[in-house]
Amino acid sequence: MSIGPRQVTDLNGVPRPRASAKSVLLSVLGEFVLPSGGRVWSGTLVSALNTVGFTDSNARQAATRLASDGVIRSGRHGRQVRWDLTESGYQLLKTGAERIYHFGAKPRQWDRRWLVVSCHVPESQRELRRLLHRQLGFVGFGFLSSSLAVSPHLDLEPDVGEILDRLGLTQDSLVFRAEAGQITADESLVNRSWDLDGLASSYQRFVDEYSALHPSGSAETFKALVGLVHLWRQFPFADPELPFELLAPNWVGTTARTLFADRRAQWSAQAGEFFRQLEADNHRS
Repeated sequence: MSIGPRQVTDLNGVPRPRASAKSVLLSVLGEFVLPSGGRVWSGTLVSALNTVGFTDSNARQAATRLASDGVIRSGRHGRQVRWDLTESGYQLLKTGAERIYHFGAKPRQWDRRWLVVSCHVPESQRELRRLLHRQLGFVGFGFLSSSLAVSPHLDLEPDVGEILDRLGLTQDSLVFRAEAGQITADESLVNRSWDLDGLASSYQRFVDEYSALHPSGSAETFKALVGLVHLWRQFPFADPELPFELLAPNWVGTTARTLFADRRAQWSAQAGEFFRQLEADNHRS
């Protein structure tokens, strides 16, 4: 479950080559455009991506791809092009923002019961099995085997129902609540279902990088915030948010969450002002 290979910023907050312009643009849209009405000049997006290390061509291609995905749509105003979030783009970014910024903010209570999903998908339907694993993993399930998924969060049962129904697997599945017995400890279920060591390593890299980063000036602060948000975006989809009882003492994910919140609060005003100035400059041009 480690997301370390997808770490995307260097110590200056600049996206590394393996970060696509399209994915970074989504971070910019979610952080700066969504809260300000969902409209932005094309030149502003190009300038913003220039600031974090992408070329004009990269930036325009990224916007075109997001338009093809139905996230944004263009409109011409004189000689200028303005992008607007579509309804589906607005919902995508709004849902993503809620998950990203609220992730890990409150501890989740646990009554020591597990939500268990048993669903055998034969080898002949490998793609269907891949979709099942991906969609259950997306909401936080771990896998004890190819046909057995577990989560300590009983409130995920409605999500499970929607996933199974969407994939046409409801009749072939069993969903129930269970407790670990004396033979198999809860900790064993965790270790067999998730790669917490890999996740901890990714969190530690995040902590090391952003603890050491102290940008100066508005452009550098903008770069740092884009890098911070872009890298953090991946944790809510990789971390199952296990109850504290199932985590190691002094879990580094808690440290990382505090650091993310502190750095975002520290950099947001200056980065936001930089983005608004880009917008003003491009509107006048």
